Amino acid sequence: MDGVLQTNKLSKSYGKNAFALRDLTINVKKGEVYGFLGANGAGKTTAIRTLMNFIQPTEGSATILGKDIVKDSVELKREIGYLSGEIALYPKMNGRQFLSYMSSLRPPKNKDYPGKLVKTFKAQLDKPIGNMSKGNRQKLGLIQALMHEPEILILDEPTSGLDPLMQEYFFDIVKERKSKGATFFISSHNLSEAQRMCDRVGFIRDGRLVAEQSIADLTEASSHSFEITFANSIPMSSLQSIDGASVEKLSDRKIKISIKGNLKPLFRLLANSHVIHFDKPAASLEEEFLQFYESTNRKGAK
Repeated sequence: MDGVLQTNKLSKSYGKNAFALRDLTINVKKGEVYGFLGANGAGKTTAIRTLMNFIQPTEGSATILGKDIVKDSVELKREIGYLSGEIALYPKMNGRQFLSYMSSLRPPKNKDYPGKLVKTFKAQLDKPIGNMSKGNRQKLGLIQALMHEPEILILDEPTSGLDPLMQEYFFDIVKERKSKGATFFISSHNLSEAQRMCDRVGFIRDGRLVAEQSIADLTEASSHSFEITFANSIPMSSLQSIDGASVEKLSDRKIKISIKGNLKPLFRLLANSHVIHFDKPAASLEEEFLQFYESTNRKGAK
């Protein structure tokens, strides 16, 4: 294993058989953006707090940059860019004072980079942090995690509270840092986010890693959805006869069709129909995520 972040049966228990995290084994490689996905309460934050040694593992082990998360905890904290999922900054400081303080503890490699991040995120610097909105506190949290240009970043729900434009800026920064060799371990419950950022994802449920897949493979396995408007009546029976198709009527002439499998039968049918509008909504893994959880729940119930 040659990963930047490796865990071997990492577990955290709060009592007999009360595991918040159990047997987590992953290998995140250099330059990879790894999405750690699951519903709220699945164990994502417990895993991250254990990796950061804020809470110590009950069983198992982990290394980051080849260093043990417990034995080398202090040294590792100097090298990791970290963002908490429940961000708590100094409420009486303003943004400028906070970033200056963080820079004094760990001087940035490039003195101009923090200013570039401030400009990108349009961060408020002169307002007391305690008076800031969740989104503006989140911007400061991201800036302090990124501004040292660390080799690895561990970010817990990094886009929480950000508006869509700021989320786009964050995605661009992840892409930029990845191109320079940075590795990301990012927790999220939002699969569309993972689709935008990640190379690979791991699904956690009830404290256990239940699957890992590349984003490319997960997208390929997902259903393809289209919204189609016909000039005349909808050929509903022909659409419903297509293997793997699920058809929803949106209006007298408009349908939404989802197909898992071969798309050729759909396109043959449309070639012989009068279609006035054809739209493929932005690909989303949300339905695949729900289907995956439902299937694992059914298996777990047996």
